[in-house]
Amino acid sequence: MSVHANLDPELVDVLDAHRFDEQQLKAWLRQAMPDIGDRLEVKQFQGGQSNPTFLLDTDSGRYVLRKKPPGKTLPSAHMVEREYKVVRALSDHTDVPVPQARVLCEDASVIGTPFYIMDFTPGRVVSHPALRALDREERRPVHEAAMDTLARLHAVDVNAVGLGDFGRPEGYVARQVSRWTKQYLAAKTDEMPAMDKLMAWLPDHLPATDETAIAHGDYRLGNLMLAPDEPRVAAILDWELSTLGHPLADLAYYCLPYHLPMDLEGSRGIVGEDLEALNIPDEQETIERYCRQSGRSGIADWHVFLAFSLFRLASIVQGVYARALQGNASNADALQVGKRASMLADAGWRIAQQGNRGVAE
Repeated sequence: MSVHANLDPELVDVLDAHRFDEQQLKAWLRQAMPDIGDRLEVKQFQGGQSNPTFLLDTDSGRYVLRKKPPGKTLPSAHMVEREYKVVRALSDHTDVPVPQARVLCEDASVIGTPFYIMDFTPGRVVSHPALRALDREERRPVHEAAMDTLARLHAVDVNAVGLGDFGRPEGYVARQVSRWTKQYLAAKTDEMPAMDKLMAWLPDHLPATDETAIAHGDYRLGNLMLAPDEPRVAAILDWELSTLGHPLADLAYYCLPYHLPMDLEGSRGIVGEDLEALNIPDEQETIERYCRQSGRSGIADWHVFLAFSLFRLASIVQGVYARALQGNASNADALQVGKRASMLADAGWRIAQQGNRGVAE
C-alpha cells in the first residue's frame, strides 16, 4: 500500500504576523515541562486554522502549540482555554482519538496571547472528501472510520469526564443560530439575501428533539489525522468550536459536501462526482453508518440540520473574509473565501425550502 508523502501537514517558517518571543516561550516551557531540554525549533502549520498552530521540535520530542491569533478578535472566538479543556478531558479519560494535551498558559505576557501545548500526532491529513490522494480501496474505510469515531465521541458521558459545564445542555441549535446571526452581522460586508432568509427561517424551524453530547463543531476530514499506514482516525484535531451540543449538527456538517458542487473552489463539494468510481459512500450510507454505530433508528428534521450547518458555515466563512480584509487572517487565500459565503447561504436556503426529509434506516 502506498503511503503518500504529500499528506504530511504543511510546515512553513513562522509568518511575520504571528512571530513571538521564542526565548520567552522556552523559558516558560522549562518551568512547565522540565524535560523539554535545550533545543527549541518552531515552525508554523500552513492552512486554514484561525487559531495559529505551530510545531515545536525539542530534545524530548515534537509538540504542537495552538494560540489565539494576534489583533482584535470577536469576544467569544478563539477560546484556546476551552479547546485545551476538552482535549485534556478526552485524552485523559476516554479512548476517543485526540492528541495528549500537556499544558495551558493563560498568561498573555509569555508569547502575546494564551496558548496550549499538546503532543504531535504523526499521520496523514486529506481534506477533500473525494480522497483522491488515497488509494481507492482505502477511501470507503476512511469515511466509515470517520463515522465510527464521531459516534464514539458522541457516546462520551460528559459528566463522567468532567465536561458537564462545557456548555449548556439544552437549546444548542437555537443558541447557535442566535450566536452565528450575531457573528455574521458583526462581520457583514455585502448584502446576502439568502442569509437574511435563513436568519428568519431557522428560529421557527428548530429540531423537534433536543440531545446533548460533545459537539466538535468542525467535524470534517480535514480535521482528522489518519494513521500513517491504515484507514484509521489517529486524532481528531481543531476543537476550537466544540461545546456541549446536538450530535446531529456534527453529522450534518460532515455531510455538507454531498450538497455542494465539486467545481467550486474551496468548497470541498462532491455533487457531480462519481461516488461509486471513487469508492466513497453516498450520503445515505454515511448517515446509516452513523445511525448504526450510535444506535439510532433514523433522523427527523434532517433538512433543518443541513440548513443550519450551511448557515453556520457561511457565517464562519464571512468572518474569515472580514478578518482578511482587516489584514490579520492566518490563511493566505482568505480573500477567495469571501465568494464562498453567499454560495453556502444559497445552498442552505435551497435545502430549507425543500421541506422535511427524515432519514430512516
